[in-house]
Amino acid sequence: MEDKAHFPAVNPVSAGLAGKCPRCGQGKLFDGFLSVKTSCASCGLDYSFADSGDGPAVFVIMLVGFIVVALVLFVELAYQPPMWLHMVIWLPLTVLLAAMVLRPLKGLLIALQFRHKAQEGRLDDGGET
Repeated sequence: MEDKAHFPAVNPVSAGLAGKCPRCGQGKLFDGFLSVKTSCASCGLDYSFADSGDGPAVFVIMLVGFIVVALVLFVELAYQPPMWLHMVIWLPLTVLLAAMVLRPLKGLLIALQFRHKAQEGRLDDGGET
């Protein structure tokens, strides 16, 4: 039986980045840092559809990698610090930026997945293979 309740449209970008339910925009999406709850406490949406896969990690690598590499190149060309100083500066910064960006991006991808009713691909031609 399909849920017939009507909910006002929720902006998937704001709901996803805030870690809120993609249907009602009120309930929490996450249980812990990156674990997705089983369902929304506000509207009862079952989060079993939520599978962002490796998508958030790819975006984090591209985004954080671009920022860190640009900063590393700037500092190297401007100041030429020793290698140990690069390690002390850039390794913690990379980990911190990745941790800050990963959860909002995962929430965003789950909200967009809900909005567009994305599902796994399936062969649905009615015939046998």
